[in-house]
This record gives sequence, C-alpha cells and structure tokens, in this order.
Amino acid sequence: MLLEASVANYLSFAEKQVFSLMANSGKEHESLNVAEVQASHQHRVLKSALIYGANSSGKSNFLFALVAMRRLVLHSATKQRGSKLDINSFRLDTTLRSQPSEFEVQFIADGVRYQYGFTASSTHIYDEWLFAYPKGQAQQWFQRAWDEKKQEHAWKFGSYLQGEKTLWQRATRENALFLSTAVQLNSKQLQPVFDWFNDTLKFIGIDGISPQFTAESVQKGNKDQVLKFLKAADINLSDLSVKDIPLEESLPEGLPQKLRELILEDVNKLDISGVAIKTQRLDNAGNPVEFLFEEESDGTQKFFGLIGPWLDVLNNGLVLFVDELNNSLHTHLVGLLIQLFHNPKTNPHNAQLIFTTHDTNQLSQEIFRRDQVWFCEKNDQQATRLYPLTDFNARKDRENLELAYLSGRYGAVPFVKEII
Repeated sequence: MLLEASVANYLSFAEKQVFSLMANSGKEHESLNVAEVQASHQHRVLKSALIYGANSSGKSNFLFALVAMRRLVLHSATKQRGSKLDINSFRLDTTLRSQPSEFEVQFIADGVRYQYGFTASSTHIYDEWLFAYPKGQAQQWFQRAWDEKKQEHAWKFGSYLQGEKTLWQRATRENALFLSTAVQLNSKQLQPVFDWFNDTLKFIGIDGISPQFTAESVQKGNKDQVLKFLKAADINLSDLSVKDIPLEESLPEGLPQKLRELILEDVNKLDISGVAIKTQRLDNAGNPVEFLFEEESDGTQKFFGLIGPWLDVLNNGLVLFVDELNNSLHTHLVGLLIQLFHNPKTNPHNAQLIFTTHDTNQLSQEIFRRDQVWFCEKNDQQATRLYPLTDFNARKDRENLELAYLSGRYGAVPFVKEII
C-alpha cells in the first residue's frame, strides 16, 4: 500500500509537496475507508483519496510525477550512457530550472515498509536513497549523494543490504538508478521494491483506457463478472462477445497491396492481433440483437474499458491512480466505482484508489473522510500547492463540503472573469 508520496521541482511543482494516505485520528467511516495494515506495527491507511482543483492547477502533474518516477525505476538501467531522461524541472524559476527534480515514496510491500527516493535531471541521477523498516526502526540499505566539488557520487551501504554491492555500484551509469541496476543484476533483496513499482503501481490517464484489457478478461472466463458490473451501472446488456481479429483483417480495405504486404511482413513475427467486441440487447419480443462496440456511447465504452483494470486492482490489492475519473462518466457511475474500494467485500486485499476530478457531487462527508480530500492550486509564481482538507476547520458531519468548496472557502477553484 502507498503511504506517502512527494515531489519537488517537477513540471508545475516548485517547492516540495507531500501527499499522504495515512489516516488521522478521526473515526469517520473507520470500517469502510481505513485499512489496518501490519508492517512491524499496525498502520491505519486510507483506501482512497480524491484531488480537486481548477483546470491547469497541477492535478495531472502530480500523477505525471509518479509516472516519471515509475518509468525511471523500470527502465533507467537499460538506457544507453548519455541518453536523456524524461525529467522536466519547474521552468518559471531561474534557479530551479537548472536544479534536479526530487521524487520520494513510502509504501508497504510484503509486510515491510520502505522509503525510496532520488533526485534527477534530464542527464544525471544525483542522489538516491532507500530505507527499510522491517522491525520498526529505519535501516539504511543504500545512499548515493552527488558531490558537486568532486563531480562524483559518494556511496554509503548499510550492513543490512546483502549481495554484490561493489559490482552493482560500478555498473550503475550516471543516468541510471542503482535500484534498477542492482535488480537487473539479480539482487533478490531489492526485488520487492522494484516489483512494487512494476506490479502494484497502476495509472489510467484522462483519455481512459483501451477496452483490450477488459476484452481479454472476458476471454479468460470473467464474462459473468463483467456483465454483472455493467448491469450494476444500469447498462442492461443481455450478453457480449469478444473475438480475435488477425491484423490482416483489420487493415483498411483501400490500402495499396504493396503497403499491406510490407506492414504484414514487419508484424507477422510479433503475432499482433486485435479484438472485435459485440454487445447484445433484447428487443421488445425478447430476441437478442447484436451491436458493434463502436455503436455504444462514449460513457459505456469508457466504463467497459475500466471494468477489467478495476477488477484486477481490487482482486490483487494494487494502487490505482486515475486522472479525471469523472470524464465521460455519470456521477452515479463514479460513485459506484468508488464504493467498490470502500467496501471490504469487494476490496478484500486493501487496494487503493487515488483520482483527480471536477465532480463535486462526490465531495461529501457521507462518502469520504476529511483526510481523504485534497486540493491543488497555483500561487502567484504559478507553482502548484497540494494540500488536504484537514488544513481547514471543516466541522465533522455538519459542514457541506461541496458548497464550501464551490464558494471558494478551500481555494483550488478558478477565478472566472468577465470577457465582455
């Protein structure tokens, strides 16, 4: 589970901003919205959080920061020396523009709490650190710090980290993370940290997700679950079917023969194919009528695309970030998706959902605790500030959070000016 994430000097984030999923002492929705997780001792962790803010306030940039962090962990060890890293510092400050960006997460994996982070520019990894808390006290496994005068790294390894540390250090290039390099060179001890980024941390962008994942889930025998999901959302399909389509059949009919042959020659070795999804409804006489998936509404298509990943996250206790969850979805469907994370029966493995939204219908104390609500806004220097509702004196069970937010009490709303 994710406990905390922070970012500094990246995109619209200038100063360090910290996002926490640790529950405070409040007891609202304790049995539904809070998970008790054992990692040397009990941690009370929130199952969900939502982030509000005006357009261009930096909500999506927070997700982009974690995507960039994940990408570097998974792929930096395979980059060529001198290859550019996907790092973009805060460009509206002349000092920060030339400084590295900073990323850090705290999470629990396999019953152990970890604290991992690094600083990086588009050309170098400057600092990197990993602490583990298997018995409650911090164990420093490794630390890499950039010495500006010597133009080299100073390394520290704790006695708790086992393996070929000197070999891994020498193999770590200036644009690669030590964590990634060591795992590539078979560090079993660091594998759970790498696996958390690879297997547990998931993202869905503002455009939603391809229906392919849900289609494959249907093909694997989960059609009844998918149909149940759709019917719960009042999308009354009587059946659906998924059929593999070879790439040759999916190419446009008017494509020149030579171009067709060239495309097929390049991809035949990859065994690439698509899928044809068809939905089915009953007519007034009770007879089944088929529809192409493309004939369904945008909302139905997006909801279908979410079902497979949603079930995967819930069934495996993953951490899911979604940008603009309300996009193309009715507010009641958004409420259904959130409810599945809060209900212990549908979320038995303590999966987590963090999403950005403009849907203020969800901003209610009947659904969320006050420590689950976060806001994004930009200051006078156009830098993003990320802060929780608990910074304000919102009265428990009494204050109408939606009205208070829309009236500007918590900030993070656009200041609309007259054009005429």
